[in-house]
Amino acid sequence: MKKIQVWLAAVLMAAGLGLVAPGPASATQGFCGIVWGSLAKVNTLMTQAQVTNVRTGQHVCYDRLVIDLNGKVAGYRVRYVPQVAQDGSGLPIALRGGAFLQVTVHAPAHDEYGQATFSPANNKEVRNVAGFQTFRQVAFAGSFEGHTTLGLGVRARLPFRVFTLDGPGGGSRLVVDVAHRW
Repeated sequence: MKKIQVWLAAVLMAAGLGLVAPGPASATQGFCGIVWGSLAKVNTLMTQAQVTNVRTGQHVCYDRLVIDLNGKVAGYRVRYVPQVAQDGSGLPIALRGGAFLQVTVHAPAHDEYGQATFSPANNKEVRNVAGFQTFRQVAFAGSFEGHTTLGLGVRARLPFRVFTLDGPGGGSRLVVDVAHRW
C-alpha cells in the first residue's frame, strides 16, 4: 500500500510540475514583439501624386520616417544597399551609419510643370535626427522619371517595415519604421 501512495505522489508531483513549468521561449518573438525582418519591401505600382514633405519621429521600439504625398501613395521600394545612389546620375550619396536604406517612392517631387513640390533646404540633412536611437541621417537623393529617393543612414542593419496610410484629406503617407534592435 505504501508503494502505491509513493508512486501516486510521484506521478501527481510530476504532472503538477509540468503544469507550472514555463513553456519554451518563442523564437519568432523579437524586441517589442517586432518580427519584421530586413529584406526589401517592394510595391511596383505608380501614382500621379507628388511628394510634399518628409518627417521623422521617435517611438519606444523604433524610429519612423514618413513621406507625405498630395494624393494616393501607390508604389515604393525600400531596401538595404551598400551605398545609396543619387537619382538620375547614379552618383553615391555619403551617409552616416553602419547600414543604409534606399527609400524610393514611385512618385515625383515636382508637379506636371516641373515645379518642386518637395525641396529640402539641405539635401544632406533633410531632417535633424540627432539623438535618435536608430536613425543617423536622412538625405535627399533626388527625383527622376517619376521616382523620388531618400537615403536613410541607420545604426546597423536592423528590421524594418513599410506601409501606407491614407490622409490627411486626399493625401497619403508612406511610412518606414526601423527597429531599435533585433
